[in-house]
Amino acid sequence: MATEVDPVENDALTDHPELDVLPVWPQETIAVFVTTDSGPHAIPVSWPVRAGDRRIFISLRTNRGSLARLRERPEVALLILGGGNVALSARGRASVIVEQMPDAEDYAAVRIDVDVIDDHRQSAFAVDRGIQRTVLDDTELRALEGRVETLRAWAEQQH
Repeated sequence: MATEVDPVENDALTDHPELDVLPVWPQETIAVFVTTDSGPHAIPVSWPVRAGDRRIFISLRTNRGSLARLRERPEVALLILGGGNVALSARGRASVIVEQMPDAEDYAAVRIDVDVIDDHRQSAFAVDRGIQRTVLDDTELRALEGRVETLRAWAEQQH
């Protein structure tokens, strides 16, 4: 089993250290979701939800090619660079848990069951605020908040 690694010691290691559990990141975190078919495909996803020590929920638009790719090849990665010095890649298997989210029919809910958590923190720098994005449309912000609230409620039901 992997152990928590001090980022100061991280630079001396030849391989990425692994974490045992997912750390907590700020709600407004933007992550990068990676699927594959003939090659990697990376897209930004807003506000991933930590749904347990080794589980993450995200919402994806139903018209995204990422949904089709994860159905064909469920092995995925989620890169998270969040405030509080969260820098990791969560690698595992993704599955669609709800095809149409309540009050957001153009979004599917996706669960990532994490097998490996690569720790990318380094002693030379810290992730202070992570990737920042300003939502320009209040309607979209309220919709995003609603989707995340639903994902969080589902995560709580699993505990």
